[in-house]
Amino acid sequence: MLGTKEHLSVENGHLLIDGADTVALSEEFGTPLYVTSEGRLRENFRNYRRAFLEADIYFAVKANGSLAVLRILALEGAGADVFSGGELLLARMAGIPMGMILFNGNSKRAEELELAVEANVRVSADSLEEAVALSRIAMEKNKTIEVVFRVNPDVSARTHPKIATGLRTSKFGIPSEEIVNVYKTALDLEGIRPVGLHCHIGSQILDIDPFVEATSRMMDLAADIVDMGADLEMMDFGGGLGIGYAPGMEAPGPADLARRVLPVFRAGCSDLGIRPRIVLEPGRSIAGDSAVLLTRVNVVKRSHLNFVGVDAGFNLLARPMIYDAYHHVVVANKADKKPEEKYTVVGPICESGDVLAGDRMLPAVAMGDIMAILDTGAYGFSMASQYNGQPRCAEVLVNGGRAELVRRAEDYSALLVGQMVPPRLLS
Repeated sequence: MLGTKEHLSVENGHLLIDGADTVALSEEFGTPLYVTSEGRLRENFRNYRRAFLEADIYFAVKANGSLAVLRILALEGAGADVFSGGELLLARMAGIPMGMILFNGNSKRAEELELAVEANVRVSADSLEEAVALSRIAMEKNKTIEVVFRVNPDVSARTHPKIATGLRTSKFGIPSEEIVNVYKTALDLEGIRPVGLHCHIGSQILDIDPFVEATSRMMDLAADIVDMGADLEMMDFGGGLGIGYAPGMEAPGPADLARRVLPVFRAGCSDLGIRPRIVLEPGRSIAGDSAVLLTRVNVVKRSHLNFVGVDAGFNLLARPMIYDAYHHVVVANKADKKPEEKYTVVGPICESGDVLAGDRMLPAVAMGDIMAILDTGAYGFSMASQYNGQPRCAEVLVNGGRAELVRRAEDYSALLVGQMVPPRLLS
């Protein structure tokens, strides 16, 4: 499993990430602990830049909202795909240019539309109603905002149903058969300037064919837009490229995606005589394999299964519980040992579904061992909660063996933030 991940290695029986000993990191910073490889993050982004030379790469902030991660990507030239006012704030604080931010989302609050207008960021309108609301706000502020329209292309992404976003039944986007009329209507709205089309068909997609199909449908719609005399300055094809979480799971890379979709895009543009800017918004395929979650073994309990109870649960890594997702597990202090027994790794949360890894062959596990859960850089900490009164853990950035704290662990006081007890209940 480590063979395909150059940032992971084994030395003296310990798992290393970007040259840093995970066991030593656990002792220094405590567990649970998220650890991100700066080198891997940069390389994953650069793979997109090399594959799509003419494209803007907007990182999907929902995948990982760490300011340190966003700052690194900003320095690499990334834009940002944001889904809330909070994500917009993070992207701005990280130094991502306002002209390279797309405010996405299917149910934006009025105050979020106001934030987008005030920041002069481009908005992906999910409906005509939203475009009308945005127009009204922009006129009130005497501004003109660039808008793209999110298309629902009715393309099956062949992924988990909960992360398939391009189907006709999805809550996202404007049905493809309605998009031309919506675009035409929007051209007459004051305060907004339609500049292109946008789609996103899902996440953790391991087959290139759906991307090709979506690109083809988008180019057909582009032809209809051009035929009515409108300009197309950009085409955003979303993200969704998957990664290989499990041993033997094959995942296409940015170069594979580019080889298949760019010819369709270029041919369509040539036929129409247009030169829109292409935008992609990957998240998982940039951040996913850049991080591990370190967690300490609290107990090994032999019951009808060999349960390994650790100090991280679905409060810190929700994907296994929500999606039955696989994450590879390594006993970090016994990384050179051969598997001996089958174990089920569970967290401390009061839910039977708090299973991080089921039926895994591992070296003999004992109390105090350090488990490394791989590929947790996307939708790991960003989906973390304080459920069961569990404060969220620290995050560390490593680069060439050097470790830097980029998020302090919460203590119990974090559970009280914003809470108030009415005085009448204190008497």
